[in-house]
Amino acid sequence: MENVVLIIHLLLALGLIAVVLMQRSEGGGLGMGGGGGGAVSGRSAATALGKLTWLLGAAFIVTSITLTVLVAQKSSGASVIDRLGATPPAAGSTDTSLPAGDSLLPPTADDNAPLVPAAD
Repeated sequence: MENVVLIIHLLLALGLIAVVLMQRSEGGGLGMGGGGGGAVSGRSAATALGKLTWLLGAAFIVTSITLTVLVAQKSSGASVIDRLGATPPAAGSTDTSLPAGDSLLPPTADDNAPLVPAAD
């Protein structure tokens, strides 16, 4: 069910993009005008593409809400961490594979190991 709604949702998104791109620019948006003289400056009747845009937009919103409800029911209060199945490390355990903090510092003159091998 979820996959069917998702496919319909994607098709609606592509259709909505196509219909919006096919519409004629009414001018004024970002300074890019689509032309049209003073006789066409009034609000014209809704075109077929305009009505189709509203229809596809409404259907897109409906499928968005439907997908949200389906996913919310599917999760049923489970966390993403719970679904991973990995248990977090215990708080008291330390990782011994990492060096201790003092060995990360550069050697000092007090150390027993010489910094440079002695020349024979």
